[in-house]
Amino acid sequence: MTGFLLLLVIGLISATFGSIVGLGGGIIIVPALMYIAPVFLDRDISTATAVGTSLTVLIFTALSSTLTFMKEKKVDFRSAWVYFITSGPAAMIGASLTGNFAPRPFELTFGFFMLFMAVLLMLRNKLKPADIDWRIKRTFTDAHGKEHDYGYNIPAALAVGFGVGFISGLFGIGGGSLFVPVMVLLFRYPPHVATATSMFVIFLSSILGSITHGWHGEIDLYSVIALAPGAWVGGWLGARIVRKMSGGALLWVLRLTLIALAVKMIAG
Repeated sequence: MTGFLLLLVIGLISATFGSIVGLGGGIIIVPALMYIAPVFLDRDISTATAVGTSLTVLIFTALSSTLTFMKEKKVDFRSAWVYFITSGPAAMIGASLTGNFAPRPFELTFGFFMLFMAVLLMLRNKLKPADIDWRIKRTFTDAHGKEHDYGYNIPAALAVGFGVGFISGLFGIGGGSLFVPVMVLLFRYPPHVATATSMFVIFLSSILGSITHGWHGEIDLYSVIALAPGAWVGGWLGARIVRKMSGGALLWVLRLTLIALAVKMIAG
């Protein structure tokens, strides 16, 4: 029972943070399953199963966030479907490769990737969007009536979608930590639109990635059942926090959490 409640809390915390930055929460769930399962669940969970379980829970997080963002009309569905053309298949490719990693190489790779994302989260507010005249132009009017112009082209969007989908399937994370900064800095999306749109793409990609992990038997159903309720509430809560505040303090907590987990995984 203790293990179940702990997983429930982990699902809530990871999804709340994940929804704020479009991350999805897998960056916390994967190492949590790897290190907590032997202690509180009395069994080991392989890296591939931790990733598959995280990606399955991500479906609930992303759907909950997306539904909240949809009510606020922040999801750019037109561009989201373009990203999904490549992110969906790429998530399946990444998911099919996870099982090829031995535990130690996976921990090192995942640890350094978390450090990279922590640095990216620290820098993203200091970097200025690129001044590129993209072929496809979009306009978003926020709740205050202010118009935001942004744009992209199809090849660039497909390339970004593939990279995000592959990382999502391989590591069991949403990929939003890369997706959102690219959308903001390269395509000049308003941050809230980037977060909302990325969560919708993550929702779709997670379904395909989870199917692939499930096919290989890499999903722990007990953990999914325990994590999913917290992830659903966290996805809703994170989306509401995004609407009401910048999330600066929470972002710093997330950055420090990523660094701590990364050091743990790299140290072994």
